[in-house]
Amino acid sequence: MILAFQLVSFTYIWITLIPNVCAASHIRMTHQRCSSSMKQICKQETRMKKDDSTKVRPQKYEQLLHIEDNDFAMRPGFGGSPVPVGIDVHVESIDSISETNMDFTMTFYLRHYWKDERLSFPSTANKSMTFDHRLIRKIWVPDIFFVHSKRSFIHDTTMENIMLRVHPDGNVLLSLRITVSAMCFMDFSRFPLDTQNCSLELESYAYNEDDLMLYWKHGNKSLNTEEHMSLSQFFIEDFSASSGLAFYSSTGWYNRLFINFVLRRHIFFFVLQTYFPAILMVMLSWVSFWIDRRAVPARVSLGITTVLTMSTIITAVSASMPQVSYLKAVDVYLWVSSFFVFLSVIEYAAVNYLTTVEERKQFKKTGKISRMYNIDAVQAMAFDGCYHDSEIDMDQTSLSLNSEDFMRRKSIHSPSTDSTRIKRRKSLGGHVGRIILENNHVIDTYSRILFPVVYILFNLFYWGVYV
Repeated sequence: MILAFQLVSFTYIWITLIPNVCAASHIRMTHQRCSSSMKQICKQETRMKKDDSTKVRPQKYEQLLHIEDNDFAMRPGFGGSPVPVGIDVHVESIDSISETNMDFTMTFYLRHYWKDERLSFPSTANKSMTFDHRLIRKIWVPDIFFVHSKRSFIHDTTMENIMLRVHPDGNVLLSLRITVSAMCFMDFSRFPLDTQNCSLELESYAYNEDDLMLYWKHGNKSLNTEEHMSLSQFFIEDFSASSGLAFYSSTGWYNRLFINFVLRRHIFFFVLQTYFPAILMVMLSWVSFWIDRRAVPARVSLGITTVLTMSTIITAVSASMPQVSYLKAVDVYLWVSSFFVFLSVIEYAAVNYLTTVEERKQFKKTGKISRMYNIDAVQAMAFDGCYHDSEIDMDQTSLSLNSEDFMRRKSIHSPSTDSTRIKRRKSLGGHVGRIILENNHVIDTYSRILFPVVYILFNLFYWGVYV
């Protein structure tokens, strides 16, 4: 009986415990299998990281380039030979040339090349790493500045236009996109027929030739420009690169690089805006030589108008130019042209004076005024500017200078004013040529030939010298 009870108990325990033990064993085996698979995945990731050591996480580039292990406030190879820094430039545009401020504005790509072994890193594929502007604050870079610059800035759209490329052997390329406004010492003695030589000068600010050797990376080929670069007022005749040394008494000798360019001015704009109007004004002043010498209002107003117009042209040209203390080519032309216009006014003053002298001499000789210098004609000419035919307007008898007789005769002829005016117009229309020739002064005759000839000779001499 006891034996049967023990057998039943053992059977019950077996049936209860065996499934739990199997389940626990299955869970244990599953967990071990998962752990082994996770280890395999971790090993694969580690192996992939070891295969490419150049692709590191951004937060670890300091360790890769040993930035924390070196003092980059000091130049590469401090205490030894000067560090060579190569330069090349690609000019994108010359934005403006200002004669008033005597400066120019240029946009270009500036590239620096040097070697810093402190930045070397292992790379099985010999691949370089490229960074933006954030790294240059943590490493040594050349301190290039622009001599005689007024304003300069690095473009920052959409980010700062700075590229830093580091090679595994420590060679570094730094590229910047810069706009600079710098001085150009211009000579305006031949303006606007001038050619200007400008240059942009590059130099290290802190390191003299004992610490830094600045040179053109590819010689004369280090300076490149856009193929279709042009300016509104200038032809770009030449771009060239050169180098030299600059001495400062307190700090010593420095390497200096030069970007030289030659600009020749377009002349067509100034021909239309300055030279051609000046020529027209001079020619217009010659018209007074063909106007009757007794037409005082016509000749005086024409002379004053041309003089004022020349003054306006000179003022407009001077306002767009710097206040230099020497004579420019355009000043020579404008002032000589103004002198010709002024002489035409003086010429009429001389003709008018000599005409008056001749009238007085004629009166002293004969006691009468000839028909050519009739007082009525002269006075009428002075007031209305028209020639009055003495054969129609005046009595054929000699006239006295007595004012009473003159007023009486004027009142007598007043009723027939309208009819005589009509006759005067008809007579004047048929005898204009004869009137001009008979009433012409010898000075006007010579001036009609002398003024144009002398002005043409001046133009030949001027354009021969300056062009």
